[in-house]
Amino acid sequence: MRFIVSTSVLLKQLQAISGASSSSTVLPILENFLFEIKDNMLTISATDLQTSMVTSLPIEAKEEGRVAMPSKILIDTLKTLPDQPVAFSVDTKTLAIEISAGDGKYKLSGENADDFPKIPVVDNVSTVKLAASILGEAINKTIFAVSNDELRPAMSGVLVQLNEQNITFVATDAHRLVRYRRTDVGAEKATSIILPKKALTLLKSSLPSDDTTVSIEYNNTNAFFQFGSINLICRLVDERYPDYEAVIPQVNPNKLTVDRSLFLNILRRVVIFANKTTHQVRLKINGSELHISAEDLDFSNEAHERLSCQFEGDDMEIGFNAKFLVEMLNNLSCEEVVLEMSSPNRAGLLVPAVKADNEEILMLVMPVMLNNYN
Repeated sequence: MRFIVSTSVLLKQLQAISGASSSSTVLPILENFLFEIKDNMLTISATDLQTSMVTSLPIEAKEEGRVAMPSKILIDTLKTLPDQPVAFSVDTKTLAIEISAGDGKYKLSGENADDFPKIPVVDNVSTVKLAASILGEAINKTIFAVSNDELRPAMSGVLVQLNEQNITFVATDAHRLVRYRRTDVGAEKATSIILPKKALTLLKSSLPSDDTTVSIEYNNTNAFFQFGSINLICRLVDERYPDYEAVIPQVNPNKLTVDRSLFLNILRRVVIFANKTTHQVRLKINGSELHISAEDLDFSNEAHERLSCQFEGDDMEIGFNAKFLVEMLNNLSCEEVVLEMSSPNRAGLLVPAVKADNEEILMLVMPVMLNNYN
């Protein structure tokens, strides 16, 4: 089995899918890429059994064949080579691989392709098509709020609710929640699926930033993403997602409108002086003035800043984890944000002051109980 390919083209494709491979000590075969040649097309697969990525590229090859090649040594070698044609020669009996590039020859041993796990084929599917830019935006806006708690597997992914009028993406870790809705896309029939965090992270890094169409096919067990020459297949999180609508407070008479970037920069400064465990900051609102403060009693550190704001409602004091607020404000792109609150012990809602076309975003953050220093 012999084929010739450009180093830069091959490296780009391998790097695009390498995140799906696993450094599994239980199944060493998962540390390999599966190379398959058929009709002058090279198809390369990587998997960790939960998530798989497949890419294909045209090559020059006189014969067909399959072999598993160790992923790390292959990528490390290609990274150091200049852009030039590279020839692979595989002995199908001994699985010895020889790579010839310029004046260099490199030998490594492959694995039997039959030992490589079969990549799932998605059947009985429903399909929805999204622009890569829309899907990328939805992932960016929600993935940071996904839970890392292994005891709550349902929250370890992003809930995607599809219906004819819109598509909604939801992530929560019980301390904060993000709901991102697109009203310019829809699906033929209403359903909901939970996409795991790893698959979304891989998508985020490999999606093009333009309007390439991403085809998403899904059934009860898997989702299958196809864009450009890349396919990503992931097993869905098979759990019931919590009733997130129930925790979103509907009546929030206190509305604080502030400049997003000013608020964000103040929080970044003030949190340096907050308790390192709770990251607690205190927001005290009097009329059109917002007073932001934090203190760490153990080290006698404290910080106070003022910011002018627009406020509707009764003067109030409320505590939040500043790390959560910073992350949420970082993932919004509007000029001004509105923090809607009802009372110091109820969740606050962070929304853009001006609604963007075709998208609705709501971020919820739970308050932190204040100890009453003044």
